[in-house]
Amino acid sequence: MAVDISKLIAEVKEKIDFKDLTGKTIAIDAFNTIYQFLSIIRQPDGTPLKDEKGRVTSHLSGLLYRSSNFMDYGITPIYVFDGIPPALKERTLQARANRRNEAHEKWEEAKREGMLEEARTYAMVSTKINKEIIDSAKELLEYMGIPYIQAPGEGEAQAAQMARDGLVYASASQDYDSFLFGAEIVIRNFAFSGRRKLQGRNVYVNVELERIILKDLLTKFDITQKQLIWMGILIGTDFNSGIRGVGPMTALKIVKTFDSLEKITKHVKEKYNLEFDADPQEVEDVFLKPEVAKISMSDFNDISKRFTFNEDKLVNFMCREHGFSEERVKKYSERFNKFKSAKGQKGIGGWM
Repeated sequence: MAVDISKLIAEVKEKIDFKDLTGKTIAIDAFNTIYQFLSIIRQPDGTPLKDEKGRVTSHLSGLLYRSSNFMDYGITPIYVFDGIPPALKERTLQARANRRNEAHEKWEEAKREGMLEEARTYAMVSTKINKEIIDSAKELLEYMGIPYIQAPGEGEAQAAQMARDGLVYASASQDYDSFLFGAEIVIRNFAFSGRRKLQGRNVYVNVELERIILKDLLTKFDITQKQLIWMGILIGTDFNSGIRGVGPMTALKIVKTFDSLEKITKHVKEKYNLEFDADPQEVEDVFLKPEVAKISMSDFNDISKRFTFNEDKLVNFMCREHGFSEERVKKYSERFNKFKSAKGQKGIGGWM
């Protein structure tokens, strides 16, 4: 799973409002966001929204309605899709697949027994993204006039690079790996803020928008970007399992004590009698030298211009192909049209 540095993040995160992001362009981790839509937007027994042909539409619902909310605040979203994952991630992906399969079996059993709350919980865990879902998401974004980027590797790495190059203001993701990839500003709960029900409990909480600035995190704990990556390797990332018994604060102490991965590896062997399950140097390279596309401002402008709002295609896709309410879709369509017109008058340079 992704690195868990939530205890550190809690020290520097800032609660913000969507109004604080007005006029900003935000790079959104597409897979992460779509996964959340698929997990959350479900019927009481956990069954996702589907059209008459049995095709899942939960993600389309989330993309349409949430993206229109961004635009109401004058925020320009750009979605970044994952490409080919690093070889080191294969073990994590297989473990996730196994968990999903096991959860799917428990979901079906819970439905048969009429245990709706348990069924919904297992259904959320069983969530998976396939090519059909990704293709339909991209098609919808095109009709809404919302640009997307196909990253060659990890989407989080691509979003972080775009922020460093000044193409976007921040990266929006729930995963803390974004910081290890060098994302200077991360917005959390971007697509999911508001009143949410806790998984497996009949309790609702108010999920608030958060902004975390990497520089504040490094300054607060007096560490470098490389030391933060070392902490991730010790705790566990998508590319290695970490060391059992080492949490964020212990990892922080270790990286401040030892000034190289070689020394940290030796310390882990001596103190814990354990070894990393992946070459820590290779894991470090995944974060320091990720495969990303270098995009110039000119390229970025060209990408944005290629995505034009098309109401006819949007309505046909959502309503006639997937069964959404035409009246409701057209209401959102008006909001897209209004935003795109205002943005066209202002020019993309004013939305960074």
